[in-house]
Amino acid sequence: MFGTRSVGNLIRVAGACRQKHSLPDLPYEYSALEPVISREIMSLHHSKHHATYVANLNAAEEKLAAAQAKALKFNGGGHINHSIFWQNLSASGGKPSATLAKAIEQDFGSLDNMKNQLAAASVAVQGSGWGWLGYNKQMRKLQIATCVNQDPLQATTGLIPLFGIDVWEHAYYLQYKNVRADYVKAIFEVANWNDISSRYENALK
Repeated sequence: MFGTRSVGNLIRVAGACRQKHSLPDLPYEYSALEPVISREIMSLHHSKHHATYVANLNAAEEKLAAAQAKALKFNGGGHINHSIFWQNLSASGGKPSATLAKAIEQDFGSLDNMKNQLAAASVAVQGSGWGWLGYNKQMRKLQIATCVNQDPLQATTGLIPLFGIDVWEHAYYLQYKNVRADYVKAIFEVANWNDISSRYENALK
């Protein structure tokens, strides 16, 4: 399974592994093959034509690397996000652990306030994306954030993902139609607080 930092690492490695091609030096002077091949032809052939192939090859590989990075981010992020999402849900629901409940009260005032803020942020995502309850390890506090498309929370914001709400239309449209707010409100009924609490307590370590 991808780790939450894996997508960013793969993109950086893909970029680092690519080295630019360079025009090789000839082992002789342009005029060395005269009169069979003139100096002018050799000069044009090497310094213009071959050089153009090298430049275009570098440009093509740069575009390919950018496309690969984009694909890695989108598909890798989608895998990370959904792998968390399935574990975040449970028919039994439950409630936050004492440790998480205390943190929620400290950072949001109450569980209901946190739910309302997370719901509002998730509903407000323009287009497709995710709403998240995350943990800021540096500030040692819970925070709400959103990510567009399939951007993974930790690689995008630095927050450790605890609870994610998928607000892509495929996650709710067949049942809730275009009323995203009803879906977001209902999803708290199947929030797996055991999993969310476990993620929080692991983030504290």
